Amino acid sequence: MAAPLSPPRLLPSGDSAITVEFSRHIDDAANQRVLALDHAVAQAAVPGVTETVPTYRSLLVHYDPVEIGFDALGEKLLALAQLPVPTMTSTRRWRIPVAYGGEHGIDLEDVANTLKTTPDDIVARHIAGDYRVAMIGFTPGWSYLSGLEKFLHLPRQQNPRLLTPAGTISIGGVQTGVQCLAGPSGWHLLGRTAVRTYQLHRDPTFLLGPGDHVTFSVVDHKTFAEQDRAAERGELVAELISA
Repeated sequence: MAAPLSPPRLLPSGDSAITVEFSRHIDDAANQRVLALDHAVAQAAVPGVTETVPTYRSLLVHYDPVEIGFDALGEKLLALAQLPVPTMTSTRRWRIPVAYGGEHGIDLEDVANTLKTTPDDIVARHIAGDYRVAMIGFTPGWSYLSGLEKFLHLPRQQNPRLLTPAGTISIGGVQTGVQCLAGPSGWHLLGRTAVRTYQLHRDPTFLLGPGDHVTFSVVDHKTFAEQDRAAERGELVAELISA
């Protein structure tokens, strides 16, 4: 018989939201529990719940306090959090093409120098990873991926850039990520992809979802430009390996 799961912490977030916190650290096991609870809340159609927002280690649950109170909702959430975490049998797997280095990955050489290796070795290690989408956040489509090889773990830059390009593939701390829209970043820029993980008028609007798996492949800069034009036309550049 499986040991009972440790209960999460319930934290009030204003007067109409509860944070269900499973860990205080980036942790794949905690993240799996977050996603399991997110699914369970949706399946249970809990009255009064208006939105759920999964993160690495917690689930933010928005609710209507006129329809359900903090204590009653908290009890339901704790009960749902004790359900066994299901084994994912139909996880989507994506392959995302990346143009590494040069103008598309301006930090690749610095990363290689810092880690006392070569840019080719950094690329080889990065594409060898099997990554998992832990959460979407910061800006629309920004996909945070767990599973980065320990060798590639690097502190974020001390002086973040105010603007980095759309499609940037970067590493920061223990994570790698896919940045959809141009924006600020303190991560290390390894390359760029033409894949749009977010397109407002596309169905689906968000390409990747929490729990999806991602691998990367190398393309040259000419191919990147061709794929970028195709993606702009609405074509799917990422390869769905399995669903």
